[in-house]
Amino acid sequence: MTIPFLDVGAAYRELKPEIDKAVARVMDSGWYIQGPEVEAFEDDFAKFCNVTHAIGVGNGLDALVLSLRALGIGAGDEVIVPSNTYIATWLAVSQVGATIVPVEPEIALHTISAESCMKVMTSKTRAIIPVHLYGQPADLNPLLQLARENGIFIIEDAAQAHGAGYRSEVIGGFGDLTCWSFYPGKNLGALGDGGAVTTRNPDLAKRVRLLSNYGSEKKYMHEVAGTNSRLDPVQAAVLRVKLRHLAGWNERRRTIARRYLEGLQGLDLVLPEVPQWADPVWHLFVVRSKERDALATRLTAKGVQSLIHYPLPPHLQGAYAALSYSEGDFPVAEQLAKEVLSLPMGPHLTEQQASQVIDALRRAT
Repeated sequence: MTIPFLDVGAAYRELKPEIDKAVARVMDSGWYIQGPEVEAFEDDFAKFCNVTHAIGVGNGLDALVLSLRALGIGAGDEVIVPSNTYIATWLAVSQVGATIVPVEPEIALHTISAESCMKVMTSKTRAIIPVHLYGQPADLNPLLQLARENGIFIIEDAAQAHGAGYRSEVIGGFGDLTCWSFYPGKNLGALGDGGAVTTRNPDLAKRVRLLSNYGSEKKYMHEVAGTNSRLDPVQAAVLRVKLRHLAGWNERRRTIARRYLEGLQGLDLVLPEVPQWADPVWHLFVVRSKERDALATRLTAKGVQSLIHYPLPPHLQGAYAALSYSEGDFPVAEQLAKEVLSLPMGPHLTEQQASQVIDALRRAT
């Protein structure tokens, strides 16, 4: 029997009565844009993230773009981003007309450090976007200190880190703004697209909300040239239900990760490292192998699905051909792209399935 990489529909099946009731509530309300359901989710999610403000938006990319715009970042400004990340982090910088400045991650952690950022900072640097990749937080305190000392902003890309902890505090309010995606496969996933921005800064919260709603605070009065990026009430209702279960689901992911870390010891694999200051939520469980492609093929033959996050770094994508990067410019990102393999992970993966994954890897390596 094939072990799926992630059973996206399992969460709905588990919570079907609650979710169906929540969706019906929205349908019966006749309120299909913004309104009380979205406001209730924003309040719930802000409390979950231990912040004062959450603004629901259309998706994770919009969350990043709106955050950059709220900070006034645009043409002539430089934004430091990881060389190894999903392309949305780069696309957001491109969409506001700012200059992308990539830095290599620490290869063992897959996240960027203050030291690497310091080497590329210039007088034009306006922001750093650390990505909490795979659900593991970046080391934020040194980055925050660097930002304070140089008068620049920190925008956290937490699209994969719902509920992750850094130094015993939940992610969501360390930087000036934190950006979230509720893509269905995320730890907290909607039944379609969705996103949010969280912050403790009321002025920035107001600015993000204004920009996301056509630049309008009062109907038909438009203070700035905004856009239309609003969280759908149906998705907000679904997310409210799932949010109540997120802590338990994340704990289930941690249990699976511990099983993997114990059961895969001694194999010709590089296993994830977890610093003492991090409490990851294991959006993905990513191993590394110099024989990655052959290993993935063997796992498929044994009925275990796996994925690659990500097979080609942003600087080598056609979307960024105009930047004239070449192979070898960011060797850490390129090495990771050739070696990373994501194993099945999710709160609905059974104990038996996790054991089968471990057994298949032991036989495949």
